[in-house]
Amino acid sequence: MNNYIIPANTKRGNLIFSIFRKQDLILFLIGLSITFIMLMFIPTNSTVITILILLPALVTGLLVMPIPYYHNVLVAITEMITFFRTNQKLVWKGWCANDGDDELKK
Repeated sequence: MNNYIIPANTKRGNLIFSIFRKQDLILFLIGLSITFIMLMFIPTNSTVITILILLPALVTGLLVMPIPYYHNVLVAITEMITFFRTNQKLVWKGWCANDGDDELKK
C-alpha cells in the first residue's frame, strides 16, 4: 500500500521554461532592477563597491537557482523553516502504483 513511483504533484508543465515559477522570476527581476539602478547612479570606483552593487542580483540569482530534490534554493529554505517550526506528518500520494514487482527493486 502507498507504493507509488510517480508523485501526485508533478507540476513541471506549469513552470516557465520548465524551471521557474512566476514568483521566482519576479524576485529575480526585482534583484536585477535594483542592481541596474544602483549601477546607473553609484560610481564603481572600487572592487568592494562593485561587489555591493552586484549583490542584489547575485543573491536573488542564487535563491532561484534549481537544485536536486527541491524546486530551487528558496523552496528548500522555506521547507527547512516549515519542518523545524511545525510537527507535521507527511503522507506520500502518487498516481502510478507499484504492485509489488521485484523488477523495480533491482
